[in-house]
Parts: sequence; C-alpha cells; structure tokens
Amino acid sequence: MINYVWPIIVVVAANTLYNISTKLTPGKVNPFASLSLTYLTATFLALLLFFLTSESKNLLTELPKTNWTAIVLGFAIVALEFGYIYVYRVGWKISTGSLVANISLACVLLLIGVLIYHESISLRQLLGMVLCVLGLLLVTK
Repeated sequence: MINYVWPIIVVVAANTLYNISTKLTPGKVNPFASLSLTYLTATFLALLLFFLTSESKNLLTELPKTNWTAIVLGFAIVALEFGYIYVYRVGWKISTGSLVANISLACVLLLIGVLIYHESISLRQLLGMVLCVLGLLLVTK
C-alpha cells in the first residue's frame, strides 16, 4: 500500500511548496528572470540526483534515450509556472486559484482519458465530474 501512496504524498507536498512559492514570487520581478533561477536550481538538483541514482553515471549515454516528450515537457512546465505566477498576480487567492486550476485539469484529463486513451468511465466518475463542475461554479461565483 505504501508503494501506491508515497508518490501521491510527494506530489501533494511538492505542489504545496510550489503554490506557496509561486504566490510569494515578488511582483516586481520579471517572471522569466525568476523562472531562470528556478531552472538553474532544478538543473543542478536533477544533475545531482542523476549522478546519485544512476548506475552508469554517464549522462551522455542517457540523453539519446529521451524523445520529443522531454522537450515538450520543458515547454509545458515553463507555461505552467508562468501561468501560475499570473494566476496569483491577477488576484486569485491561494485557496481557490489552484483549486480551480486542478479541478479543471482533472475534468480535462478525464475526457482525454476517455477520448484518446479509450479508458472506461464509470457512472460514478461521470457524476464526480459533474459535481466538480458544479463546485467550480460555486467557488468562482
């Protein structure tokens, strides 16, 4: 059970730090300057963790194993973080901005799962999505 739960705990803890840090990003700084420091830190940490966890310790043999998804993920992450910085800069509260974004994301991913990946959707999931949309309406009004 712990093998199933620990990644969710990491995601929740990291997302909590992420949203607090994003909300507290100074309003006077250009968001891309701040993101540059963020990515320098992330690059250092990723390289350190690669060398601590990799058996071969040879980054140059690992990079050719990647594909287009690594590059698209880079674009997606920068867009995500830029978007979140502005979610808070335009006035969303930390208690609702992330909630609205994540519930919206969950609904979109549910539809993508069904339409593109042919995942099955239960009546309970469909009802949950309807409740999420109603919840979004209540939270944003």
